[in-house]
Amino acid sequence: MSHDVVGLRAVLRSAAFLTAGALAVSVLAGCSSDEEKSKPVAAQDIAPASRSLVSDGGVLRWAVDSVPATLNAFQADAGPATARVAGAVLPSMFRLDASGRPERNPDFLESAKVVSTEPKQVVVYRLKQQAVWSDGREIGADDFAAQWRALSGKDSAYWTARNAGYDRIEKVERGANNLEVKVTFSKAYADWKSLFSPLYPKDVMGTPSGFNDGARRTLKVTAGPFALQKIDQKAGEITLSRNPRWWGNPAKLSGMVLVAVPRDKRADAVAAGKVDIADVDPEEAGRIKAAGSSAQGSAADDQRYVVRKSLEPAYTQLALNGSRGPLSDERVRRAVARAIDRTELAGLVLKPLGLPAVPVGSHLALSGQDAYADNSGALGGHDTKQAKALLSEAGWVSGGPVKEKKAAGTEAKKPQNSAEPTKAAPSAEPTKATGSAEPGKTAGASQNKNADRSAGTAADDGKGYPGKDPGDHPKKQGGMPGAYAPEGTAAPAGGAIKTFAKDGKALELRFVLPSGAGSQSLRTVGDRIASMLEKVGIRVTITKVPDDSYFKDHIASGDYDLALYSWPASAFPATDARPIYAKPVPAADGSLTIEQNYTRVGTDQVDQLFDEAMVTLDESDERNLVRKADARIWAAAGSIPLYQRPQLMATRANLANAGAFGFQTPIYEDMGFLKKGAKPSASPSS
Repeated sequence: MSHDVVGLRAVLRSAAFLTAGALAVSVLAGCSSDEEKSKPVAAQDIAPASRSLVSDGGVLRWAVDSVPATLNAFQADAGPATARVAGAVLPSMFRLDASGRPERNPDFLESAKVVSTEPKQVVVYRLKQQAVWSDGREIGADDFAAQWRALSGKDSAYWTARNAGYDRIEKVERGANNLEVKVTFSKAYADWKSLFSPLYPKDVMGTPSGFNDGARRTLKVTAGPFALQKIDQKAGEITLSRNPRWWGNPAKLSGMVLVAVPRDKRADAVAAGKVDIADVDPEEAGRIKAAGSSAQGSAADDQRYVVRKSLEPAYTQLALNGSRGPLSDERVRRAVARAIDRTELAGLVLKPLGLPAVPVGSHLALSGQDAYADNSGALGGHDTKQAKALLSEAGWVSGGPVKEKKAAGTEAKKPQNSAEPTKAAPSAEPTKATGSAEPGKTAGASQNKNADRSAGTAADDGKGYPGKDPGDHPKKQGGMPGAYAPEGTAAPAGGAIKTFAKDGKALELRFVLPSGAGSQSLRTVGDRIASMLEKVGIRVTITKVPDDSYFKDHIASGDYDLALYSWPASAFPATDARPIYAKPVPAADGSLTIEQNYTRVGTDQVDQLFDEAMVTLDESDERNLVRKADARIWAAAGSIPLYQRPQLMATRANLANAGAFGFQTPIYEDMGFLKKGAKPSASPSS
């Protein structure tokens, strides 16, 4: 995955409480009724096949961005490769299905349920008797207790990145036997299914030294279909082997090797047969697909590659920094949002890939998840007339007088760490049409601490997973066809566009975008957004900055007006999304504690709805509270969800049960290579 997605569970939660307008009660009331469950916009594409059709043996070579800095998923520098290893070698009590909903993992749990709510919430886990660690010890209550103590936040000797949920546990006890685990909560916790996934052995969690250092480079004790064999930092490889003590369906593969392959080397690695599966960019996907088509009939299936495609469980958004300048006025933020055609932007990215171009309607869930509902109506759709009206209401005057800065024969100073800024709207009288579009830092010590942590999981195009932009790139570098009109094209009918101004200053916003080759699609989308804003009279200065500084030095520090980055979806939005939208709290030194709220826009009402959703044990009530919170987030216009990110996986043609997983947690034991002559079930891109 790419670095423009910020990892939801990567940052330690802290208490945080800005102001925005309240939302009409009538809008909220529309979210409260139950409706049919939504479906994922695009189905997963994993070449499904029954285990009987999959060969026994073989080693799967899987491209990853890098060898993980740690194998402890609860440390700040854990990344996607950490999660990949943990998923294959450690227990998880719950995993996600194809619709992004948590389901009990039958390999580890006989049952798990809330057995009492009064006077306190009690959850009882009954573990499978066959479930054992690789050293032969049964998985039991002592492992649960050790993990709770390590992640509770009560012992600062444990260097944890997050403790959400574990800090609400009062005690963990053995039940009738060691396979029955009784967890009592001091405060009710709706998202209890998020806990103990993954579960580490007490050998790791039992002491600060074991937690902090013991699981960074090795996992001596595991419990999954695979076991960790070795990590070769020099070769950039992690080798997993079939676990002989695994009690579930035996792994079809004899082993897996996670191979660190840079983004710009993936297509070559696939072509050379050095990897069997790799997350690739659209341009690379086109080359691989074309090569695969030309090889049809001339090469065996086990030598060909195909591109499997779906939508990643993450969405790209336009972020509006509400802590400074014109965007500190909610009316201006709402005007920016109303000026943008989200359907057009989704089509710009997804249509060339043959994926459904459906704008995302929620900040807190994606279509297919229980909490999903399209609440964008709380803000309103694309309407340039309304956008202009909102700017006028905020005191901005269309075509108002502007006191231009004295040039004094010198250029404006370039922003630090940036390439030269380019004006999307250099004057009130543009000479070139723009194509087919429809007519001081606030970070304190606490924020910088979190910014440093997210920098390990956030990367070049703003995503939060290190290393790459998987699927938002257009097929051609330099922009999509139709993004710009040819030089000399006549200006739109109606004459020059009048720029809004106030107090002698033009309404101008600084749009920060990453400059690297892997972030081309974000720049294409950014250019189109700038064009849309120009058409309503908002000037936009685009500043391109180095990929490695984009998130940490600009987004997290608040050095931007507009930016594009992505958030992954969570099955537990009441817990995981709260820090993203919590109202920032002024600190004694004048800084803001923002947690992960990089737009710095929040309301008391949103905080209250999250707090209520986190403690209700009625799933329907929790869902409705999350939807109400989302409607208020839309109304505050701090961030505008645009489109779900593409997920493109180049895989060997005979690889089954692997590819573009969408929401689903991979089932590693079912992956493997098809027997000679066997064919997978039909899938969207086969």
